[in-house]
Amino acid sequence: MWGLLRGSGAFRGLWGARAVSFLGDSLGLVALLLFVQGRTGAALAVALLLLAGDFVPGLFGAFAGVVGDRFDLKKVMVSCDVVQGVLTVVMAVTMPPLTVLLVLVAVRSVTAQVFQASSRSAMPALVRDDQLEAANSALGAGTNGLEAIGPIIAAGLFLITDVRGILLIDAATFFVSAALLSRLPKIPPSKPSGHSVVKDARDGLGYILRSAPIRVIGIGFFAVVAFNGVDDVAMVFLAKDELHGSDSAASTLYAGAGIGLIAGFAILARYAGRMRMPVLMLLGFAVSSLGNLVTGLAWAIWAALALQVIRGLGIACIDVGVNTHLQRVVPAHLRSRVFGNLYGAIGLAAGLSYLAGGLLLQHTNARTTFIAAGAGGLVATAATAIAVRRSGDEEREPPVRR
Repeated sequence: MWGLLRGSGAFRGLWGARAVSFLGDSLGLVALLLFVQGRTGAALAVALLLLAGDFVPGLFGAFAGVVGDRFDLKKVMVSCDVVQGVLTVVMAVTMPPLTVLLVLVAVRSVTAQVFQASSRSAMPALVRDDQLEAANSALGAGTNGLEAIGPIIAAGLFLITDVRGILLIDAATFFVSAALLSRLPKIPPSKPSGHSVVKDARDGLGYILRSAPIRVIGIGFFAVVAFNGVDDVAMVFLAKDELHGSDSAASTLYAGAGIGLIAGFAILARYAGRMRMPVLMLLGFAVSSLGNLVTGLAWAIWAALALQVIRGLGIACIDVGVNTHLQRVVPAHLRSRVFGNLYGAIGLAAGLSYLAGGLLLQHTNARTTFIAAGAGGLVATAATAIAVRRSGDEEREPPVRR
C-alpha cells in the first residue's frame, strides 16, 4: 500500500485529497449529530438529518454518474469539493434552524454523490489492474478509515470549541482537497455518447438491470445496508441512554467502526489480491452484520467500541470487494453511471434504515434496534450468497476494461 503511494504521484494526490476531506466530514457529522440531538432530543430529528445526507442524494443516483461519464473527471471532482466547502461555511456561519439545515445537508450530499461516482470511476486511470486491490484498500484507509480519527479529534475539539468551529474546520478540508485534486492529470470521458442527460441516465440504469451479476450485487448490498444503516442513528442513544456516557464518550464510540476499517484496509492491501472480490464482499456483509448484532449486547462503552471494531472490519471487506469488482467488469464509458446508481441505491437503503430504525428506536430502545439490524443483515447476506453462487459471478473476474 505504501509502495503504491510512493510510486504514483497521481494516486497519491487523490489519496491525500480524500483523506483530508473525509477527516473533516467525520468531524462535521459528529458535530451535527450532537447539535441536533442536543437541540431536539428526538431520535426522529437525528434520523431526518441522516436521511437528508443519504436518502435524498440517492434519489439522484442515476444522474450523478452521468456527470462523470460526460466530463473530465478531474474537473468534476474539483468543482464538487469547492461547492461542498461553500455550503459547509454557510452552515457554520448561520447555524440555521433544523428545516434549513436539512436542506443544506441534502444539497451538499447530492454534490458528494456526484464526486463519489467520479472518484471511483477514475481509479483505473490512475493505477494498473494488478494494483486495484491495494489502491482501493489504501484509499479506503485514507477515507472511511479516518472515521476512527475524526470522532476522537471531535471529542477533544468539543473541549475548546463548539459546533460552529468544527464545521469551519470541515469546510477548510474541502478547499484543501480541491487544491490537491487540481494537480491530477486530465481524465477525459472515454466514449462520450452525444445523447441527452436523461438518455444517458436511462442507459446506465438499463445496463445494471440487464447484467444479472451486477444486479445481484446491487440488491444484496441494498438489503444489508437497509438493515444495518440504522446504527448511525442508534449509536448516540446507546452511548448516552443505555451506557450512560457523555458527549465525548458518544464521539469515541462512533470511532469503533473506523478503527476496524483502518485495520481491515491494512490487511486487505496485502492479502485481498488472493481472493475473489464477490467472496470478499459476502464476507464483509456477514461480519459487519454480526458486529451490529453483538453491539446490542454490549454492557459498557469500551465493549461496544470493541464490537464496532468488528463491524469496521466487515465494512472494509465490502468496500474493497464491491469497488474493485465493478472497476474490473464494468465498461469504462458506463463506470461512473454504475457507481452513481449503485451508491445512490445504497443511500436510499440507508435513508430507509434511518427512518424505520428511528421509529423502532422510539418504540423500543437502542439495544433492540442493534440486534434487529444485525439479524436482518445476516439473513440478507445468506440470500445474496445463494444468488451470487447461482449467477456464477464469484468465478468470473476479468482484467479491468479501460
